[in-house]
Amino acid sequence: MSTTPEPIISRHVAVIGAGAAGLVTARELRREGHTVVVFERGDQVGGSWVYTSKVDSDHGLTRTTVHSSLYHSLRTNLPRESMGFMDYPFLAKEDPDRDPRWYPGHREVLMYLQDFTREFEIGELIRFETEVVHRPRLRLRGQDENEMVLEEEEIFDAVVVCIGHYTHPQVACIPGINKWRGKQMHCHSYRVPEPFQDQVVVVIGSSESAFDISQEVATVAKEVHIAARTVLDGVFGKQLAYDNMWLHPMIDSVNEDCYVYFQDGSFVIADIILHCTGYKYHFPFLETNGVVTVDDNRVGPLYKHVFPPTLAPWLSFVGLTYKTIPFPTFELQSKWIAGVLSNRFTLPSQEEMIEDVETFYSSLEASGTPKRYTHCVANNQVGYNTWLADQCGCPAFEEWRKQMCYDTFKRRLTQPQSYRDEWEDQHLVL
Repeated sequence: MSTTPEPIISRHVAVIGAGAAGLVTARELRREGHTVVVFERGDQVGGSWVYTSKVDSDHGLTRTTVHSSLYHSLRTNLPRESMGFMDYPFLAKEDPDRDPRWYPGHREVLMYLQDFTREFEIGELIRFETEVVHRPRLRLRGQDENEMVLEEEEIFDAVVVCIGHYTHPQVACIPGINKWRGKQMHCHSYRVPEPFQDQVVVVIGSSESAFDISQEVATVAKEVHIAARTVLDGVFGKQLAYDNMWLHPMIDSVNEDCYVYFQDGSFVIADIILHCTGYKYHFPFLETNGVVTVDDNRVGPLYKHVFPPTLAPWLSFVGLTYKTIPFPTFELQSKWIAGVLSNRFTLPSQEEMIEDVETFYSSLEASGTPKRYTHCVANNQVGYNTWLADQCGCPAFEEWRKQMCYDTFKRRLTQPQSYRDEWEDQHLVL
């Protein structure tokens, strides 16, 4: 017995956030025939790629009012060609105002997103300086020409959350920190190295940003001590490439006299602890009566990191996954969402999606993967993105893109100081 296919439907969709994820989501939704409104609390596109020298008054340790986590010298850790959207390449431009480097600075990424916005006329869909404060019936907060706060409500068929996850700092829990009399800050509030002049600095973290910042701070600090949970191809102790940098296991405790004790029994007297310890998922506007929660940085339950089974397809998320190639992943996720909303693609039943989520969570537990790494797809990014492409009936990541990222990862381990400027992948670029 054949079933009649569902008619193609145009929905009225709200997209929250005008960073890279929100911009490509808006494009894909409109391409699919939906009407789209993008809500952006800032005054320009770009999201986390908008730099500001401003920092939070508490140095990012608790409440954050400054959205940007960029530091002044930040460069991409992926080659520009691999970062770009699949049908809008991130190519170097012959313009003296642009950054032609293969691993460009953050301003070049922002300008690429601005180019993308103009090319696909997305700006006309965006309401700037408008904050979403409640969902499912969207309550909006903005200001009139007299800077009076205005609130209004609007009803949409569906909401896509694209606000990123690099704004609300995750701070390490350290025994004795309440008595610590030195300074603390999170890298969310790091901008330039000069404030660390002649200081003894302890950096907590083993991410790319932790090592980038450590290398920069070491140019002005008296000493830099990195406390890392895991070290890939690294050796604890004095780092050979520096005369003022040491690598340690994690911090065991601190005390009021500014002593920092490491788990191997060594210690230093430090001026400041710099937390390069990641970020928390945070959705203050999302009221789902407990259907979607954030538990130890797991947003769930979500089918394939995108749809809450009991609220699909009316609520969805783009950009929760990390340790992947972000922009093309956003593109595939948003294509899938757009097609599901129009009835061109079909989701499994609610029961099947719930079973899939439970199986996925069980596999993480069986492998010893902490809950906080639920959305890390480092070991399955090719499989995940190929699966998304299959749902959309479109090509998956190109072989050159995958090879370029694999080669970059290898060079990060072997050439952490120079991998951005010394490479032999011109054939992949071509």
